[in-house]
Formats: sequence, C-alpha cells, structure tokens
Amino acid sequence: MHNFQSKNQEIVKNPCEEKPENLENDNPLDEQHTEQIEDTGSVLAVRDDKIIHCLTVIGQIEGHYVLPQNNKTTKYEHIIPLLVSIEEDPRIDGLLILLNTVGGDVEAGLAIAELISGMRKPTVSIVLGGGHSIGIPLAVAAKKSFIAKSASMTAHPVRSTGLTIGVPQTFEYYQRMQDRITSFIADNSNISKEDYTSLVMNTGELVMDIGTILDGQQAVEAGLIDSVGTLSDATDCLYGMIDEYKSKD
Repeated sequence: MHNFQSKNQEIVKNPCEEKPENLENDNPLDEQHTEQIEDTGSVLAVRDDKIIHCLTVIGQIEGHYVLPQNNKTTKYEHIIPLLVSIEEDPRIDGLLILLNTVGGDVEAGLAIAELISGMRKPTVSIVLGGGHSIGIPLAVAAKKSFIAKSASMTAHPVRSTGLTIGVPQTFEYYQRMQDRITSFIADNSNISKEDYTSLVMNTGELVMDIGTILDGQQAVEAGLIDSVGTLSDATDCLYGMIDEYKSKD
C-alpha cells in the first residue's frame, strides 16, 4: 500500500512541476509513467495545459477477501486513496475511468462508485468490453458516461453464490443491498428504479440466471449510459468539461 501511494505521488509530480511554461518539453509517458501503468493501471494524460488522470477498472473488484493470483483484479484499497488524491491535487484537472469489469465485491464497488459520484472535478467513464454487475454503478457514477458500441452490461440481482438460501433474514439482507444499488443507479443515470428493477428481474433472457444483457446502444436507450462513443469521444468530452469547470472559478 505504501509503495502504491509513493509511486503515485512521484508520477503526479513529474509532469506538472513546470506547468504550463515547459510542459511541451516534457514527455508525460516517461519511464515512471510506464511503471505506473504496469503496477496500477493508471497514468496521467496531458493536452495543452490540462492534465487528466486515466484510471482503469478491470477484471473483478476485489474487496475484503484476496482473490487468487491468477485473477485480474482491481483492489479497492488502492482505488479509494487514489481517488482522494486526484480530487485534492490542484494539478490534476479531471478523471477518466476506463471500465472493463465482470463485477465483484458489491460493497467495495459501491464504495468506489460513491466516491466518484461525490467528486467536484470533471469525471467521465467509458465502458470498454463489459461493465457488468457492480460495474454498472461504477460506470454511471461519473458525471458523463460512454459505452463502446461493442461493449455490454449485465444487470442481475445481488448474489454471493449460485445457491439460494431459503432463510427470510438472508433474503432481506440481499433485498436491502439490491435496493441500495438500484437507488444509486437511478440517482446517477436516466433510468428509473422501476425500469432498472425490471431489467434485473428479467427471467426470459439468461438461461442459468435472471437478469438482462444490454449492448452499447441498448444501454443508452435504457437510460443507463449517456452516449455510445469511442475513447476520443470520452476524452474530448472530459477536456470540454474541464474548460467549463475552470471558467466558473
């Protein structure tokens, strides 16, 4: 954890020290940036005098339990302090979130989503490949969300395993957790609670489960995501939001 933070602080410092006079002479993708990509999946990007932090959320969201080493994971104990540093660092102008996740720990994912939705700085997300399960709150948490045309999102009920436990208290726990997720998604997107619940409880699409799979255009039509777009669409949108945000200062 200590190594992650110290590396991040070094990376943030390097391209920004001489901003904006000598920014053109700096290479933002230097050796330290390459190391940052390999270790944490995040890097800084520079356009003109604006600096954005690009954060990837891939594989499974790892929460309180460590997943096997052969799993691709995004660790919430790394992401949470990183989001705080991005929000509070005056040298960073905005956040771009690149999502390709199958879901994972519900509470960890929801905690990350809550932090993103509460940031003052401009934030943009783009779903690449997939933004499934708890990846949906992460995608809609940004102020503007995109999805690649070929990407998909799966909405399904909260579960821990494929086994249904017939105990009223267990059902109540999962129902309350599902309500938290549904409320967050409805509050941060253009879909209503009722419409999202109908996607989650759909019994006619997934053979071994209940839920709904949406491709990029369907996710937009349902109100989950703002726009179908590419990486350049997402970055152009973010830099435009940064200009607007700075004009208000």
